[in-house]
Amino acid sequence: MASRPSIIVSLALALGASSQSVNAAEGVATAAVIQKAALAPDTGERQAGFIHKLFRPEKPSGRIMILMHGSGGDESTLVSLASKIAPDATLIGIRGRVVQDGVKRWYKRVTATEFDQQDVRAEAAAFASFLSDLAVKQKLDLSAATFLGYSNGANLIAAMTQLYPDVVRKAVLLRAMQVLSETDSVDLSDSRFLTIAGEKDKLYFPFAPKLEAMLKGNGAKVDFRVIPSGHGIGDDDVRIVAEWLGSPAK
Repeated sequence: MASRPSIIVSLALALGASSQSVNAAEGVATAAVIQKAALAPDTGERQAGFIHKLFRPEKPSGRIMILMHGSGGDESTLVSLASKIAPDATLIGIRGRVVQDGVKRWYKRVTATEFDQQDVRAEAAAFASFLSDLAVKQKLDLSAATFLGYSNGANLIAAMTQLYPDVVRKAVLLRAMQVLSETDSVDLSDSRFLTIAGEKDKLYFPFAPKLEAMLKGNGAKVDFRVIPSGHGIGDDDVRIVAEWLGSPAK
């Protein structure tokens, strides 16, 4: 089994940056980006590190959320959504390192629903190392942090539950699917996940039950929800996630 880095990270970083709203229209655009990228030739490149920003509310409660965008997004994309879900949480938005066919991603794709297995594993390892280094440098305990991922970002979180199960203990996976074709059994009995699938999401919805089964098969506590939505995310997601976390939505 791969090594499991300790996750303790600090927020003594410069704060601020503008946020982008995330709604159904953006989700549809993201789905279109995925489909377009699947038809284009591979022109992938990889940034040296993970660009990230911190966003602190006026009255932080101490809760931390790690935000991982979908294809074509960046470190600010999920800030508006997360701020509505948990107005009291400090947010850490992170950008995937891979740029493929001009689209920012967390790992290389082969088709819209098939992915470069070696690259998924390599980027999961790099991300775990990034969090571990940030932990040592900034001295903040992230052991109880909530990971919030959408589409491509949620998929990497799901992969990390298999490769680095001690890193992700609580996560919200929006419009996600399982991307690893082969994994060893791991112990997720101390982990909690909320997955929200859109029944009109022609791209990912057919794969949602398999992801749920994988997480439960490894002992995780999984709250699996299906809403009358496409690939886009919006008010229904805000309400469900806020209730699951035990926080009033804005």
